[in-house]
Amino acid sequence: MAAQNSNGTRDNKFTNVGAAAGGFVGGVASGFVPPINVTVNNSKNGVPAARQHTESLLPAPEFTSPAQIRDYCNTLRAAAVALSFEVAMGAEILKAVLATVPDPEGRMGGSKVRAFKVARKLQRSADELRNAAKLAAATYAAFTQEYEGELNAHRARARRPQQPRMSWGQQ
Repeated sequence: MAAQNSNGTRDNKFTNVGAAAGGFVGGVASGFVPPINVTVNNSKNGVPAARQHTESLLPAPEFTSPAQIRDYCNTLRAAAVALSFEVAMGAEILKAVLATVPDPEGRMGGSKVRAFKVARKLQRSADELRNAAKLAAATYAAFTQEYEGELNAHRARARRPQQPRMSWGQQ
């Protein structure tokens, strides 16, 4: 059951994502253009160029501190949630476009059935992206649970000693 705010309406934590998806649908009205990534490896000396991760969605997997583990898991979760919305929207658009293709056998509703079968695979990938987001959050939760002793010992050492307070009564 969703919480209600002071106006008596339900809270919607995905309001901004819905607005972004609405903008995506509006852009599709003029035509659907899938994103294309081009990778060029320059190998003038015969040795293949190293692949750089400047456009990666995730930070480098350097897990040398709890903060880096938390950052990696949070970034993965956020990226997976955002991608799941985009893929789900793509599945709906694909289903709508394919439903307009006439059935070759002329069956009633045959084009919609065929479109549903194809788009279902894309919808399942959106579902798996949502599961990836959940598992990324669960990974950090498992880390904090399994390494609680080490984390708490470090936190206790990291506390600053109390500064002596000035006593105005002694002059």
